This record gives sequence, C-alpha cells and structure tokens, in this order.
Amino acid sequence: MILHAYFARKFAMIFAGVFGVFILLLFLIDMVEQLRRFGDTVTFAEVLGLTLLNVPQGLYGILPLIMILATVAMFLGLARSSELVVTQSAGRSSLRALLSPLVVTILIGGITLAMFNPIVAATTKRFEELQERYRSDGQEVFSISAEGLWLRQGGETGQTVIRAARANPDGTVLYDVTLFSHAPDGEPVQRIEARSARLVAGAWELSDAKVWPLERGINPEGEATRHATYRVPSSLTVERIRDSFGDPSVISIWDLPAYMAQLEEAGFSARRHAVWFQMELARPLFLVAMLLVGAAFTMRHVRFRNTGLAVLAAIILGFSLYYVRNFAQILGENGQIPILMAAWSPPVASVLLGLGVLLIMEDG
Repeated sequence: MILHAYFARKFAMIFAGVFGVFILLLFLIDMVEQLRRFGDTVTFAEVLGLTLLNVPQGLYGILPLIMILATVAMFLGLARSSELVVTQSAGRSSLRALLSPLVVTILIGGITLAMFNPIVAATTKRFEELQERYRSDGQEVFSISAEGLWLRQGGETGQTVIRAARANPDGTVLYDVTLFSHAPDGEPVQRIEARSARLVAGAWELSDAKVWPLERGINPEGEATRHATYRVPSSLTVERIRDSFGDPSVISIWDLPAYMAQLEEAGFSARRHAVWFQMELARPLFLVAMLLVGAAFTMRHVRFRNTGLAVLAAIILGFSLYYVRNFAQILGENGQIPILMAAWSPPVASVLLGLGVLLIMEDG
C-alpha cells in the first residue's frame, strides 16, 4: 500500500510539473499571437486577458500529449533510479506499478470532465466574445433558446436581429420569422414578420411578409405594407450559420444535453454535439490509453539499448492514436459511422493496443 501511494504521489507531481510547463509555453506563445493580432487596437491588459482566456482551451486540447509525456518522464525516472528493479526484486511485477498511475489518471480524467470542461467552455466563449468586440466588424451572432433561435447580422447599414420559431437542419430556411432592423446609431428602422425566410445569395428572401416602418413621426401600422416576397440584404452564408452554432466546445458538458434538445426542437441536427458529448465522456478512457502506451515503451531498465528510440516510438504512437480519434470524430459528425462507434471505438482500441504492447514488452 505504501508503494502504491509512493507511485501515485510521484506520478501526480510529475503530471503537475509537465502541466505547468505547458501552461507557461502556451501562455507565451499565445500572448505573442494576440499582440500580433490586436497590439495596435487594444491595451496590453486586454491582450493579457485574452491570453488568459485562451490558454485553457489549448491545454484541454493537448491533455493526451501531457499525459503521455508525464508517463514517459515517470517511468524513465524510475528506471534510471533502479526503483523498478528493486520493485521486481521484492516480488512485485512491474505491471503492478501501473496500478497507482492508473488510478491517478482516472481521477485526472474525472476532474477534467466534471470541472475543467465547464471552465474551458466558459473561457472559450468569453474569449470569442471579446475577440469579436475588439475586431468590431459586425460579426454575426447565433443562439438557441427555449423561445426559438436568435440571429444577429451586421453590416455598414446597421444591425438586424432575427427571431424564428424553428429552422431546417442547415439553418438556411427559417419559419415564423420576425426581423428588427436598426440603424448604425441603434435607432430602430423597421420590423418585419414573415411566414418563412430562405437564405439566398446576398439576402434573406421572405415569403408572406408584413413590414412596419419604425421611424419617428409616423404611424407604423398605418404605413405597414404586405409583400408576397420581400428581400432583406445579408452577408450570411451556410458556412457562417453552421459555424455560429456548430461549435460544441463552448458549451459545458453539464449543459450540453439540454442544448441538444433545444437544437432538435428548433429543427437543427444535433449530431455534431452528440458526437462531442460522447467523446468527452470517453476522454478519461483515452487518457488511460495514453498512460498504457507511454508505459509500454518506457518500463524498462535504462541499460537496455535504444531508450531514446522507445520514447520516440511512444510519442509517435500517441500522436497516431490522437489522429485516429479525431478522424473518427469527423466520420461520426458526417454520419458515416454511428455516434457511439465514433466516440468510443478509438479509446477502447487504444487501451487494448497499449495493453498488448505492454504485455509483449514485459513478458515477451
């Protein structure tokens, strides 16, 4: 029990050290990038705030890499100090030394899922909001709520807020639509209600529309007009609409099920969010796979030759598994494979591969 506690504490400290190193590296790299992008328009304090908000997202993405590097560092250290040899001499299999790091990895995965994920979602969303504010280019904003879907489009002539009860899966056709147009100074210009709105090249094409002018000094209802078809200029495209609400990483995993229900109720496909949700649930298992892969190539005495090659092989294999995981995610989002297969088959296969290599390395 004392030996397990020692290995667990050692692995936790090494993981924390590698994690801290990457925090510093990402902070410096991202600060240079934000200074290059916004240095002429915002203050240094605002650039610092942007950097601090963006670093958690970068750390979250490279967490598997941090895990495999921490594993390699730990077992190389144990091999260099001959602690693994002493453990084997005491009658304990070196595979049992994995038990404590395995428990720590599962705890790290659970904490990442339950606590770090909501933090990353909140900081990423805030980062995107501030980034668009500093750009001041009238960026479109899209949101889903229980009252329907809301869209804001901007341009040189002002802002237009669009509300719709529901939409088709790609967001190019809206139903039961209300539009509020505002001048650049914020003054309301007109209100439009339509049975549907279809996105065409450069405009929303409204059907069965009623237009109320909202300028001062006129009677909106008296001046209202009806149109069988009516066009409202727009710079939106299908890709912009999809990207506006298609990034599930800005939504906490605790809020994601309710958000997916709202998407489906509004008429959108929630498949991308469902794939992300299942992949987040499988993240602790994938971290376990990274631990097994790193241990498989480094649980050996330093007097064995090709130690550097073994470390390189562990890192390359880890990157390859990470690539396969991302590739499966794309296939799942495109509907080419089932959601559960896209999310869970790469971590399960990675764990089995790590165990297989580990058994071959240890037992021949």
